[in-house]
Amino acid sequence: MNDPSTTLAQIKARIAEFARERDWERYHTPKNLACAVSAEAGELLELFLWQEEAQRERLEEEAADVAICLLNLCHVAGIDLAAAIERKITLNAEKYPADKVRGSARKYTEY
Repeated sequence: MNDPSTTLAQIKARIAEFARERDWERYHTPKNLACAVSAEAGELLELFLWQEEAQRERLEEEAADVAICLLNLCHVAGIDLAAAIERKITLNAEKYPADKVRGSARKYTEY
């Protein structure tokens, strides 16, 4: 698997298969998976605590953990992540028009 040749659907299926083989589906509720996303994101953030860079291998592992939990949540909740991302980018483009926000990190309510 790699980014150019693997779809989100394929990754979601692989994650679901992994959980099914271990009889873990019963634990994979949307609430539990949302909590797992947050916990894994915390572990990702911890790699940068008190330092500017993280070891590449650990960064990849933690990024993968966050993605696995998020994609599993989307699978269980029936979310088409690609479609949700497209809708969110469209909403963000309305909130943050490029000609107004270019080069600024202010929140949309400040424009």
